[in-house]
Amino acid sequence: MDQDRAGSPRQSLAALTTLRVGGPAARILAPDTTAELVDAALGIWGEVDEWIVLGGGSNVVVADEGFDGTVLRTAVRGIAEVPGSAPGRVRLRVEAGTPWDDLVAYTVERGLAGIEALSGIPGSTGAAPIQNIGAYGQEVGATLVAVDFLDYLSGAHERLAAGELELGYRTSVFKRGRQGIVTAAEFELVAGGLGAPVAYTQLARSLEVAIGDRVPVLDVREAVLELRRSKGMVLDEADPDSRSAGSFFTNPIVSERFARTLPDAAPRWPVRSEDPDLVLPLGVDLPAELPERLPGEAPQVKLSAAWLIEHAGITRGFALPGSRAGISGKHSLAIVNRGGATAAEVVELARYVQAMVQGEFGLLLHPEPVLVGFSL
Repeated sequence: MDQDRAGSPRQSLAALTTLRVGGPAARILAPDTTAELVDAALGIWGEVDEWIVLGGGSNVVVADEGFDGTVLRTAVRGIAEVPGSAPGRVRLRVEAGTPWDDLVAYTVERGLAGIEALSGIPGSTGAAPIQNIGAYGQEVGATLVAVDFLDYLSGAHERLAAGELELGYRTSVFKRGRQGIVTAAEFELVAGGLGAPVAYTQLARSLEVAIGDRVPVLDVREAVLELRRSKGMVLDEADPDSRSAGSFFTNPIVSERFARTLPDAAPRWPVRSEDPDLVLPLGVDLPAELPERLPGEAPQVKLSAAWLIEHAGITRGFALPGSRAGISGKHSLAIVNRGGATAAEVVELARYVQAMVQGEFGLLLHPEPVLVGFSL
């Protein structure tokens, strides 16, 4: 591993990401303890140097030019049980570098419910609250108690309660500008062996139960893993469709009024109030600088990005001529590296998908991965 800006050859970040694209970093540090991580971060922040944090590399796309700064890897692992808030509840304190699915497997083995439907999601535990990861009717925010956070501005290493994190659909205060490093996370789960009430239709169908039923956590985990494998969403060297950054676009949240302009067959679900996605009239070019959100009506409906992509004419397995990046053959939301793809090819395809959906439906899809060295 390159840890010296002036000396040894720079290491490509492609090998540290699940999409397997990206150029080199000027410096990569992987501290062995939380104390070393804090010291390293404070040292870097005292320099005039760009920096990023890299966990499992499953939700990031790095430009081919690489990153001319320091990459801090959160490699510290560990799970410890702490007292719960009430009988039948168990709290776990988890170091940020612990692979997320290792944590889920740990909870399932102990019959703890609350994150079993999040099985198979790659990446680190420290990244989970940042993105407020979710799948099959569960989100991290439902069980998260607090995080330990090293604040970039103050340098303080502090505990932040979940209520301070402004958790929403695939977002948090960290994605809205609060910089720093999550060093650990604490979750509260329910003992007893039965999973949380099943809240997702596809999962209920796979388990052959009704929405709201409860089944053993192990059954939920196995069903979710099977569903994810069928979509190429479980990392597997033998499956080229799993060489991706997961879902490349988030499901748009729009006003109910806009949703009524879409075909009746377009899937939609009521949601809590959050910022709406950007809606543009058909035929209008994208502005040079896009606001993150468009102020206006309160959003009420979540749409299926996969449905929008497929009905904009982009089929599973699609690729631009000559490109080594393509849409997964199993899931239209994933952009995959077919072998030797560049970040430029991934970005070209992502922009093409955005343009096709915007041209067909007047809606701009937002990327889900962290983009390093470019923007969409």
